[in-house]
Amino acid sequence: MADSQTIEGPIGGIMEGVTDALNREAVEALAADEPEWLAQRRLDAWAVYERTPMPTTRLEEWRYTDLSRKLKLDELRLLEWAPRSFDSDAAPVRMARAMEADREASGHLVEVDGTVAHVDLREELAEKGVILTSLREAVKTHPELLEEHLATEALPAERGKFQALSAALWTDGILLYVPRGVRLDQPIRVTRWVSEAGTALFSRTLILAEDASQVSYVDEILSDDLDAHTLVSTGVEVFARPSAQVQFVSLQRLGRGAFHLAQQRTIADKDSTLDTLNVNVGASTARLDLNAQLVGPGANSDMLGLCFGEDDQHFDHNTSQDHVAPHAKSDLLYKGALDGRARSVFRGIIKVHKGAQQTDAYQTNRNLLLSEHARADSLPNLEIEADDVRCSHGATVGQLDQNILFYLMSRGLPRPIAERLVVMGFLGEVLSKLPLGGVVEKLTTIIEEKLHG
Repeated sequence: MADSQTIEGPIGGIMEGVTDALNREAVEALAADEPEWLAQRRLDAWAVYERTPMPTTRLEEWRYTDLSRKLKLDELRLLEWAPRSFDSDAAPVRMARAMEADREASGHLVEVDGTVAHVDLREELAEKGVILTSLREAVKTHPELLEEHLATEALPAERGKFQALSAALWTDGILLYVPRGVRLDQPIRVTRWVSEAGTALFSRTLILAEDASQVSYVDEILSDDLDAHTLVSTGVEVFARPSAQVQFVSLQRLGRGAFHLAQQRTIADKDSTLDTLNVNVGASTARLDLNAQLVGPGANSDMLGLCFGEDDQHFDHNTSQDHVAPHAKSDLLYKGALDGRARSVFRGIIKVHKGAQQTDAYQTNRNLLLSEHARADSLPNLEIEADDVRCSHGATVGQLDQNILFYLMSRGLPRPIAERLVVMGFLGEVLSKLPLGGVVEKLTTIIEEKLHG
């Protein structure tokens, strides 16, 4: 049996629950019934947001993404929290199909328009102390975990304007806690559905993996095409304590009209392994800010990513491998395939702090252009303050190899099929590095469907 939570209410948005604007009044409304520590944290975050300038293309980190054209915050309405339930038989077709492959799991969570609508967790894991619940519920049941970790060390408001906006206006989210020595053999699977166009949704995820624990977490966010500009903001904080093993997977499949703003920070302690895979295939614009901080000797982080764009999709990946402790290793591989007038940006930095000797860090970004109008910009960087390290970075941008295409076509394959094989082989390298049950198969199917149009 599974330990199950269901929040009653309709699936989909409730327009009566929408405020007029993203403003201090909205923050005060969220804070009204919350404990003092959380209410004050929201108000402090809003103060940071108000005094922090909006990023412009004059800043290096935003040079290729013009927010004045792509993000209209003043036109958006904040979708407030409202009780919702989830009925799989009544789920939207695209959502139901996405969940069909997710049956084998240690637990499931469903989020609908920023509200957690369903949670189930295997009974034996709950008995061992594993916690999987909504953040709103955790404020009441596990306040000590949230007060110490939520928007503090990993993603505090002071890290940037959008981090502050998220810390001030989140309406719900997810808490996953894995006690010391507990190992989850199957992943926690999360499905997020967005249906309310013209709104701004703010959700947070907090993952705490204690010493020598093991957990995999797969988060999929999707929607149909949206007929109005919509902001979907997700903040993710992941802590891997000494000798813990954590895999975090994010699969973004939002429809056109969505601006996906993802802020992620992972903190890896001594001898821990904290791997991430970020996949962007949806939304009109997607921006990822990912910081992997290695704070304990022997920590390891593999950072994988891929994007597949078409039409005028725009993907912006901003990553940092932050080596604070000595004897730690990180390896980043991000790949992108672009068709039509799609555009991708990769900006990555390996930062080795003073004293982080014997750091082993690599960074690779490769891009495949399927159209003469597609564009990829790649800006890898190194910042090294130690003298006994192994660090390197590389980037490539290229067209389809005509020799490979010719070879495949000479064996009787039509050109479209030959092109699909090349693309699958190009992106498959990323997928092969994270052999997580069911995830590779799902991603392969998604990419093949996109290649078929």
